[in-house]
Amino acid sequence: MAAACVLAGLVAAPLAPAHAQGKPLTLCWAAWDPANALVELSKDFTAKSGIPMKFEFVPWTSFADRFLNELNSKGKLCDLLIGDSQWLGGSAENGHYVKLNDFFEKEGIQMSSFLPAAVEGYSTWPKGSTNYWALPAMGDALGWTYRKDWFARPEIQQAFKAKYGRDLAPPKTWDELKQVAEFFQGREVDGKKVYGAAIFTERGSEGITMGATAALYPYGFEYQNPKKPYDMEGYVNSPDAVKGLEAYKALFKCCTPPGYTDAYMQENLDAFKSGQVAMMMNWFAFFPGLYKDEKVGGDRIGFFVNPKENVAASPLGGQGISVVAYSDNKDAALQYIKWFAQGDVQAKWWQLGGYSCAKSVLEAPDFAKSAPFAADFLVAMGQVKDFWQEPSYAELLQAMQKRLHDYVVADKGTAKEALDLLIKDWTKTFKEDGRI
Repeated sequence: MAAACVLAGLVAAPLAPAHAQGKPLTLCWAAWDPANALVELSKDFTAKSGIPMKFEFVPWTSFADRFLNELNSKGKLCDLLIGDSQWLGGSAENGHYVKLNDFFEKEGIQMSSFLPAAVEGYSTWPKGSTNYWALPAMGDALGWTYRKDWFARPEIQQAFKAKYGRDLAPPKTWDELKQVAEFFQGREVDGKKVYGAAIFTERGSEGITMGATAALYPYGFEYQNPKKPYDMEGYVNSPDAVKGLEAYKALFKCCTPPGYTDAYMQENLDAFKSGQVAMMMNWFAFFPGLYKDEKVGGDRIGFFVNPKENVAASPLGGQGISVVAYSDNKDAALQYIKWFAQGDVQAKWWQLGGYSCAKSVLEAPDFAKSAPFAADFLVAMGQVKDFWQEPSYAELLQAMQKRLHDYVVADKGTAKEALDLLIKDWTKTFKEDGRI
C-alpha cells in the first residue's frame, strides 16, 4: 500500500449553483449492489446541487456490448459512465471520454489523494502517464469467500489434520487452496454432498480470463517484457506461467461442482449461497451483500485474499467514472465528479457498500476493522494486476478467453501450447494496430 500515514480528505467545496429543476444527469453503469448504493449516495448530490439524477443500469452480461456500442455510435444517453478499466485506451484515443486534467487542476482535485493502483488502473492512458480520463470510482479486486462455519467444526478440523498434517485454515498459497478444495470435494456436510470451490469458467465475456489470471499472476505470468513493450515471448508463456495455468485447470478438474463449465459471477454466488461449495472466488464488490445473507452470511462466512505462489497478486476489478464527450450536459457532469471526489462523500460511499479508492478512507486508522472484508481488500488492492487496456482490448480478451477455455474446460492441448497460441493471437493484433 501507499504511505501508512493518514491523509486528510479533500476539502468539501460548495457546488456551483444550479436551478432546482435543472436538466437531469444520466449515469450509466452495471446493474449490481454497488449501483444501488450509488443511487442512494447521489441523493445528496441532488439535494446540494438541485440537479436531478437518472440511472441506466444493465446486467453485466450485456454491460460491455450496451455501453461500448453507445460510445462508438457517439450516443447521448450517458452523461457520466462508470466503465471498465480496459475501456480506457480505446475511449481516450477515440475521443469518447473528456480528458480531466485541466478540470482537476482548476478544482484542486489531486490524484495523489487516491490509491496509486486505482489511479493507474482506472484513470490513466497511456499507462504510466499523467493523462487522466476518469476519477477512481469503484475499487475492486478478486478475492475469496469460505464457509467459516464448516472450517471450524471439530470433526472436519480433525479429518483435515489427519490427512494433511496441518490445521484447516483459509489457504495462503495455490497449493494449499487445492488441498482444501480436494478435502471438501464430495464430502458430506449436514447430510448434503458438497464441493470444493466455485471458480470462473465462463467463455462468452471475460470470466475464465479473470479466473485463470488469479492463478497465472501469482505464479509469475507477465503480459510483456517490462523493458520492451509488446515483447511477450518468455513472459506470457514462461515456465512459471505454464505452471499457473496448469494449477487452474487442476483446480477445475478436481474440485468444482458437476457441469461447472460456463460459470462467472452470478453462478458462483448461486453456488455459495445454496451451500454447494466450501470456497468461492468472486469480486470484493459482492462481499457486503454476502455478509448480510441470511443463509450463509454473518458468522458463517469468512474472506481471504487471492492465494500467492511465487508472488502475491490479485486480478484487478473496479472502474473509474468518466464524463462522456458526446454529452450535452458536460458542465453538470463535471459538477458530479467534483462532488464525488470529496472526502466526506467518499467516506459515505464506503459506508453504503461502495468501495472508495480515497486514501482518506482507506488509510484511516479504523478502516481495516470497519467490515469483515476490509483488511483483505486493502491487501488485495495493494497487489493488483490488470489486463491489457489497449484500444483493441476486446480482440485481445476474446483471444485469451478462447485459448484458456479450450485448454482448461475443453481439454485441448497443453498449457504451454495454449499460451504459445495466445502470443500468436496477440502479436497479430498488435501488428495490425501498428504497435509492433
